[in-house]
Amino acid sequence: MTFDDLNLIDPILRAIKTEGYTKPTPIQAKAIPLLLQGRDVLGCAQTGTGKTAAFAIPILQLMMQEKRPIASEIRTIRALILTPTRELASQIGESFASYGGNTDLKYKVIYGGVKQQKQVEAIKKGIDILVATPGRLLDLMNQKLVRLNEIGFFVLDEADRMLDMGFVHDVKKIIASLPAKKQSLFFSATMSPTIVQLANSFLKNPAKVEVTPGASTAETIRQVVYFVDKENKKKLLKELLKDEKIDRALVFARTKHGANKITKDLVAYGVKAQAIHGNKSQVAREDALKNFKSKQTRVLVATDIAARGIDIDELSHVINFELPNIPESYVHRIGRTGRAGANGIAIAFCDASEKVFLSDIQKLIGKKIPVEENVLYPLVNHEVVKPPPKPARTQRHQRH
Repeated sequence: MTFDDLNLIDPILRAIKTEGYTKPTPIQAKAIPLLLQGRDVLGCAQTGTGKTAAFAIPILQLMMQEKRPIASEIRTIRALILTPTRELASQIGESFASYGGNTDLKYKVIYGGVKQQKQVEAIKKGIDILVATPGRLLDLMNQKLVRLNEIGFFVLDEADRMLDMGFVHDVKKIIASLPAKKQSLFFSATMSPTIVQLANSFLKNPAKVEVTPGASTAETIRQVVYFVDKENKKKLLKELLKDEKIDRALVFARTKHGANKITKDLVAYGVKAQAIHGNKSQVAREDALKNFKSKQTRVLVATDIAARGIDIDELSHVINFELPNIPESYVHRIGRTGRAGANGIAIAFCDASEKVFLSDIQKLIGKKIPVEENVLYPLVNHEVVKPPPKPARTQRHQRH
């Protein structure tokens, strides 16, 4: 099947060909025809499978085919895409710009962490498509600066991540404010009972699209685990980066502080590295992503906030410097490589305390991750040493 077989209108088909796409991915081939028929869709697909195009392309086409009053100069928001992070919102916005480049439809991306003035001005001028994170959207709704009474298309993207980040109440409030009559799309990489319950609350007789098991990893990603003591992880990372074949690596840390420490250590070692996490300003985050995409930065060190919001073409390596304590996060992290059929390598560092995380990850993905035996810094301390209990706080400590 090619995109020519999907009955797409000429402006969108030309834009897709300009992007160099010829064959739709499995999620696109299954979802696009259903959405063009006006069906609600419940989609389960791992990250990196082309979900954004699967909903952006049909929404653009259906909006173009809607008969709108010619004399109407004020555009109203007719499509809402709700997504958990700033990075993912920006990525989705770029996709709408690409696929809708030959249309007259206008879109805006809004998220928190920046001043709202420019976002509000764009909305007041009139837009057709709004891509938003829940917090900022709800904030503008409470200020009565955004009206969603004419929404005809609603997308809840990365729903499981929404729940992980504690957005479920915000999401429910936003959904409750939308018109009853609309076409709804729900995408998630995993389908827990809570996720299914949320989907059932607003989808009407949805067509179900699942291209891979809910928590599987792409076959194009070669996974390997290195057992290494915690204190030797930085040495091992530097050793791996001596390989010039690793032109870019996305390294994941568990905390913001940890990401900063790894970055500082790599820079001191002579590796061009930048960190990206929630404490960074939006300008700093965009700068780090831009430099990584253009290969000015070789290593991007990230926390899980970036696990789904980073879309880098031909990213060869993802390195889990620290394993996540939520197994689903591993799937999302390594999904940054091996995208759209390309090959990728996912390396996991595992110390003694993280063996339980590794076990949970392997249960989730349904397979054992191969162990690298030829390790320069092999694991020596196999037992987890628990820190001594903290002494009771004195009154003096409490005052300070």
